Amino acid sequence: MEIKVEQIGVVNNSVDNKKDKSWGDDISEIILDESLSGGLDGLSDFSHAIIIYYLDKANFIKEKHLRRRPQNREDMPLVGIFSQRGKDRPNHIGITSVQVVSVDKNILTVKGLDAVNGTPVLDIKPYYPMYDCKENAIVPEWVMRLMEHYF
Repeated sequence: MEIKVEQIGVVNNSVDNKKDKSWGDDISEIILDESLSGGLDGLSDFSHAIIIYYLDKANFIKEKHLRRRPQNREDMPLVGIFSQRGKDRPNHIGITSVQVVSVDKNILTVKGLDAVNGTPVLDIKPYYPMYDCKENAIVPEWVMRLMEHYF
């Protein structure tokens, strides 16, 4: 089955290279196609949004990335790609919950987006705590160590 997805915008920020930490203070603009600017109406009433983007610089190599240590760190366990949020994935889809800073015409400004400058944006969804935050969620202990300096 072929699935077609259209880019709706692009990330504009000062991050030119992929990195594994310190995304929390990064401010990004998501510049939407002007014909879609009306789709941002009401988003400024939300504190957070979910950005879905295309990891255009990713390069999934099955033998290398299907099972690996997160961030290639020796202190991390060997786990499958679907047990981690690594950028080199079978389908180059990224998703991040971000803080909404402002909305102005076709520009959504956000904080904490872990995407580099020029990344194509596929969709934007409002953050609904009843959908997106699950009580009693459990993650392995290594995830807490992995994320210590990520945001």
